[in-house]
Amino acid sequence: MHGFIYNNRRRWWRSTEAQMVFGSVISSPRGNLSLQKALDLANLYLDNACKSTDPEIILVLCHDTEVSLSQAKRAGKHVEDKAMRQGIATVYIELGDLLDSHGHRDEAQTFYKKSEKWG
Repeated sequence: MHGFIYNNRRRWWRSTEAQMVFGSVISSPRGNLSLQKALDLANLYLDNACKSTDPEIILVLCHDTEVSLSQAKRAGKHVEDKAMRQGIATVYIELGDLLDSHGHRDEAQTFYKKSEKWG
């Protein structure tokens, strides 16, 4: 049985139908983001993960943070701006701290090591 979502026209749609429509209408522009915007997006995901109390949502938002950081890394691979590099390192550290506080110590250590490359 499919779950349902409520759309803004006050009709009920099957979630699978809504997901297919959403996926085909709006493509992700994440690949075109500048370094600053990718870093801003990573911080947005991380902030929301820190505010959440649902362990599953926290992990999804941590994953989204990591994906945005990957985009930031690609955009900033040859950037010498120390503030931007420090920004990436800081998000990695905070992501590690959040994961560690939720019992994901191995993953946290991976992010701490990644932060060392940027900070």
